[in-house]
Amino acid sequence: MSVIVIAVVVTALFFDFTNGFHDTANAMATSIATGALRPKVAVILAGVLNLVGAFLSVAVAKTISSGLVDEAKITPVVIFGGLVGAVLWNLATWLLGLPSSSTHALFGGLIGATWVAAGTGAIKFASVVSNVLLPLVLSPIVAGLVALAATFIAYKIATRGEDGTITRGFRLSQIVSASMVALAHGTNDAQKTMGVITLTLITVGSLPVDAGPPLWVIVACGIAIALGTSLGGWRIIQTLGKRISEIQSPQGFAAETSSAAVILTSAHLGFALSTTQVCTGSIFGAGAGRRLATVQWGVAGRMALAWLLTLPCAAIVGALAAWVAGSGTVGTILVAVVGLAVAAGIYALSRRKPVTSSNVNDVPSAEPLPVAA
Repeated sequence: MSVIVIAVVVTALFFDFTNGFHDTANAMATSIATGALRPKVAVILAGVLNLVGAFLSVAVAKTISSGLVDEAKITPVVIFGGLVGAVLWNLATWLLGLPSSSTHALFGGLIGATWVAAGTGAIKFASVVSNVLLPLVLSPIVAGLVALAATFIAYKIATRGEDGTITRGFRLSQIVSASMVALAHGTNDAQKTMGVITLTLITVGSLPVDAGPPLWVIVACGIAIALGTSLGGWRIIQTLGKRISEIQSPQGFAAETSSAAVILTSAHLGFALSTTQVCTGSIFGAGAGRRLATVQWGVAGRMALAWLLTLPCAAIVGALAAWVAGSGTVGTILVAVVGLAVAAGIYALSRRKPVTSSNVNDVPSAEPLPVAA
């Protein structure tokens, strides 16, 4: 492999790692919030299941490696620039505790980098609309409606039993449902990095067009996302678990089951949707589905704004990185150094007010828990 291809593979795996800790909340936030699982146990379980899930399908990987941009018109340098944009957006939104989409950060970075390097003709806009934009709009709505209905049914069942027994039963059920979300997350999200690395190998002729990811790519991506997940993205776990609504066990079970069903179905069909948006939509639906529950719609507004900004912001950073890296070896090194410096700065800022497994269920005083009316 050439140096630039190695650089792309390393950067892609680092993106996969950030995707893991950025999206741990998707599977485990509600189980941690309700006490169904202890925080550290939850993230380790999610990491293991992410690794297993990475081996279940490659349909999404093929969508990315051959469905979004014309691989004949781009180079590994372009992909490198797109990955830098995606990584920096992931880290910035993690610092703010915003559950933005790693998927759309990746797509935005890749599209922006391709646009500046090869023009609009290298972007398959029809595929972007059908495989990216439509799922972006529809997936949180569908997941939210399913979770709302599931929550209503769960509380109908809960009224027929004793409170303590029902709570224990739903908490045990949450372990299963959260595990299914973690498995689904590994199946869906690990494939996105597989697709990027496969696309890189296609552009340099190491793989034929329309090839699936080699086994070593599948293994490497599964391990990277599992390691990231097992660290726990505590800031985003706190947002999803405590800042949206006071989630009870029946709601957590309903949200997780709805998310797993939507994500696994989409992964089977090859839709590279955002697991973050699906899980967030499910949590809002579950919050709205409990009688007398209060949902923090202001938090929803901030999340929606982050979702809208993800594609264009990642695209701008990806385009700038690809433009600088495209100037030659010095440009590529400059992009790498600046990217590492920004990442280090974000991490240093996060240590000022750390969120850890010990305080993840605490809510900042500025945002008190919503209470039933």
